[in-house]
Amino acid sequence: MTKPIFITATDTESGKTKIASALLEKLSKYGKTIGFKPIAAGCETDEIGLINEDALILQQSASVPLTYSTVNPIALEPAIAPHIAAQLANVALNKEVLQKAYQDILKTEADYLIIEGAGGWKLPLNENEFMSDWVADNKLPVILVVGMKLGCLNHALLTLDSIKQSGVTLLGWVANCIEGEMPYLAENITTLESYIAKHFDAPKLGTVPRLTQGQSAQEYLPIDCIL
Repeated sequence: MTKPIFITATDTESGKTKIASALLEKLSKYGKTIGFKPIAAGCETDEIGLINEDALILQQSASVPLTYSTVNPIALEPAIAPHIAAQLANVALNKEVLQKAYQDILKTEADYLIIEGAGGWKLPLNENEFMSDWVADNKLPVILVVGMKLGCLNHALLTLDSIKQSGVTLLGWVANCIEGEMPYLAENITTLESYIAKHFDAPKLGTVPRLTQGQSAQEYLPIDCIL
């Protein structure tokens, strides 16, 4: 049976793709892996249609080859909030559409399915639904990527409160260093680690430094909680 894991973050550009792709590559040593980015905004036109760089990375990092449209069924051109981009493109964006795409990709024989969200946890799908609602409906276990920057403590704790209220399992969180020089980085990570362990009973899965091009986050991500 395929084990799904949902990757969310404190904000856009916090490193979801970096962590998701590293997990796909690392888990491929233990079984078949597939990547899934159901919603992607900020796509470019290619010979196969609209494509997204992050979704391509997931497609290439997985051990099971899938068509691009299977990995990223909802591709939107403008690099704006997906629900607004969908409205402009007259594309339906709701839990029902997500569920159909999810059921389709689950037909693929794989051991691990890494699902990358879009933006942060409370991503609006429309006026009434959030992507987090869909995650909760499917009881998907969650990993939170915290983009380490000024303000991340507030963003992380508010996000964790919402994840807890949704009732899903929080596998843990990752401190992802997205800035070259964050003042008091170690102290911020220690604060988060202590507070999250005490109030959310979730471990820090790893601290990923700012990587140079071509480097992978694999070595910084223990996966005991996933296997």
